[in-house]
Amino acid sequence: MHRTDVLKLLRRHAARALDAHEAEMTADTIRFVEAHADCFLRSQLSGHLTGSAWIVDPARTRTLLTHHRKLDKWLQLGGHADGDSDLRAVALREAREESGLTRLRLVADEPFDVDRHLIPERKGVPAHFHYDLRFVIEADPAEPLAISDESHDLAWVELDRVTQLNSEESMARMVRKTRAWRAQ
Repeated sequence: MHRTDVLKLLRRHAARALDAHEAEMTADTIRFVEAHADCFLRSQLSGHLTGSAWIVDPARTRTLLTHHRKLDKWLQLGGHADGDSDLRAVALREAREESGLTRLRLVADEPFDVDRHLIPERKGVPAHFHYDLRFVIEADPAEPLAISDESHDLAWVELDRVTQLNSEESMARMVRKTRAWRAQ
């Protein structure tokens, strides 16, 4: 996958029925990718693309969250592309590395959600944006978890409890989308 392929994914996502905030972030992400050939690299200090895994159980009633060590908040798993232009593969790799899960299934090739969020300055790295493409990945909650050094904890969380752990709109939006998807 190259920048052209990511732009195709983003444009298809933009054509979906998105709430106004996600539509704006998706448009911003498209503009960012168009403007920066190095959008897959951390060395692009204004921001870079990331791939996240919204990991759900087969019933779509729970999601696996990590208590992120650096950001000190509960989040979906995911991380930097580090030059890999296949953000689906990035999401799967990060899901494996951060959870220890091995039996993961990408539910759809298309992004489930697109988000842009500011990462605060840390250890000489200036504040910058993560342009995050999020993919739904299914996993078995019975499979043992292994907490990585990037996390304080991992937990399967009922959808109804996600916003109690992290009330950010980004998390609430993915919960709403999961409920709507489950209802179809």
